[in-house]
Amino acid sequence: MDYDILISGGGIAGLTAAAAFGASGFSVLCVDPAPPVTERDAQGADLRSTAFLQPAQAFLSEAGLWDRLSEHAMPLQVMRIVDAGGERPEPRVTRDFDAGDISEKPFGWNLPNWLLRRELAAHLHDMPNVDFRPGTATTTLFTREAYARVGLTEGGPVQVRLVIAADGRNSPMRQAAGIEVKTTRFGQKALAFAVTHPIPHGNVSTEIHRTGGPFTLVPLPDYQGKPSSAIVWMEEGPKAQELLALDVPEFEAAMSERSCHLFGPLTLASRRTIWPIIAQHAETLYGERLALVAEAAHVVPPIGAQGLNMSLNDMRALHALAVAAPERLGERTMLEAYHRKRIVDIRARVAGITLLNKTSMLSAPPLRDARAKALDALYGITPVRKTLMQLGLGARG
Repeated sequence: MDYDILISGGGIAGLTAAAAFGASGFSVLCVDPAPPVTERDAQGADLRSTAFLQPAQAFLSEAGLWDRLSEHAMPLQVMRIVDAGGERPEPRVTRDFDAGDISEKPFGWNLPNWLLRRELAAHLHDMPNVDFRPGTATTTLFTREAYARVGLTEGGPVQVRLVIAADGRNSPMRQAAGIEVKTTRFGQKALAFAVTHPIPHGNVSTEIHRTGGPFTLVPLPDYQGKPSSAIVWMEEGPKAQELLALDVPEFEAAMSERSCHLFGPLTLASRRTIWPIIAQHAETLYGERLALVAEAAHVVPPIGAQGLNMSLNDMRALHALAVAAPERLGERTMLEAYHRKRIVDIRARVAGITLLNKTSMLSAPPLRDARAKALDALYGITPVRKTLMQLGLGARG
C-alpha cells in the first residue's frame, strides 16, 4: 500500500480526520482540488464560523489539535432563542439555554472557518506520516476486497486500505461508488459575514426567528477594538440575493432591523458570502473500502451548531473502530460497524433540523404565534429543557 488512508477533501472535516488518524500512527494522504484560503479578507475565504460543541472539542483534544485552536476560540455559555414573529421585528419570546444547567463547561467554542483551515493545515505540515496535497483532486475509484486504488489529478494512482470521502455534498468518491442520496431543498440561501456592534455579546449565541429562516449571531473575539459576531442570515433565495446586492448602508440598516437591534446598530466587518441551504443524507455510509463522512454523508441547515459537530461524530466513530482493530482497517466488517453506529443518529438529526428549519420559515401569523407558544412551553418544563440541551450536545443517542 502507498498509504493506509486516503482522505478525499481538505475542508475542516478532512483536515481534522487527517490529524486524528495521523496522530494514531496511520499513514495518511489528504487531497483537495483547491488550496485552503487562510486569510480573513482574501477572495474565497469561508466567512462562516464553527461552534465546536463539547464532544467535538474532546475529539479535537484527543487528536492533538485543541492546544493550537484554543487561543483563538470564543466560549459559548448561553444559547438564546428569540421569537420575533409579531407584526414588528421585535422580541416577543426570549429564552436562554444556559450550559451551566447541565455542565461545568460551555456549550461550545466558536472559531472562524478560515482560521480553522489555517491552523489545521499548519498542524498537518508538522506531521511526518501525513501528506497534505492541496491543489490535487481525486478522479477515479477502483476497489477490490483487499484495497482501493484512487486516481489523482497530480501524480499516479495511489493504493490504500481505506478511502475516507470528506469531499462535500457533491462528493466525487460517493458518486464513484454509486451511493445514492436523499435531498430536501428549501428554496433558501444563507448570507454569512461578520459584524461589529456596540453592545457586547457576553458569550451568548443568539438565534432570532421571524420569517425566511433564523438570523443567528455567534460570538467572535473583538475586532478592531469592538465586540464582534459571525452572522448567518437565512432567507428565501430571491430575498437573499436582493440583500446581497444592497449597498453597505442599506444592508446595515436591514440587518440591524432583522437583529431586532438587540446589539445596537450592526456594522459590516467583512465581505458578504452566500450559500445554498439543503438537507441531505446518503442512503448508506460505506462502500467497498470507502467510508462517507461529513457533508459527503449528510448536510443540514445551519441551526443549533449541528453540521460540523455531526461530522466530527462521524470521525470519532470511524477513528475509534480503526484504533481498536488497526489490522481490520477498511474491511467490510469495520465499515458495517461504522454505518450501524452513525446512521440512526444522522437520519434523526437531519429530520429534526429539517423540521426546525421549516418551522423557522413560517410566514403566516397564526403559525408564527404557534411557534412562539411552543418555544415558551418547551422552555418552561425543566426536564424537557435539559433534555433538549443534552440532545443538542449529542450527549444522548
